[in-house]
Amino acid sequence: MGLLTIFISFLVYAGIGAVGFSLVPRGEDQFVYRTAVALTFTSTWLMWAITYLAQLNPLVVPERTWTLHHAGAGDHSSSIAGHGL
Repeated sequence: MGLLTIFISFLVYAGIGAVGFSLVPRGEDQFVYRTAVALTFTSTWLMWAITYLAQLNPLVVPERTWTLHHAGAGDHSSSIAGHGL
């Protein structure tokens, strides 16, 4: 599922980038505008792809810590009675 999502998002970003690339007005700074559009879409897609792929295989696995308080059977009446309430 991860590789398909990356590929589909690449196609979407490439399509939006192509539209933005073609909508740049003609003129003296056309090359600068097109470069800015291409770099913007490339860097945003690359950042999204790296973040998405990092979540698929995390480096740190969450660990659940158990204490004696949590290991009980769920009877909280003894803890209330022990506090004098």
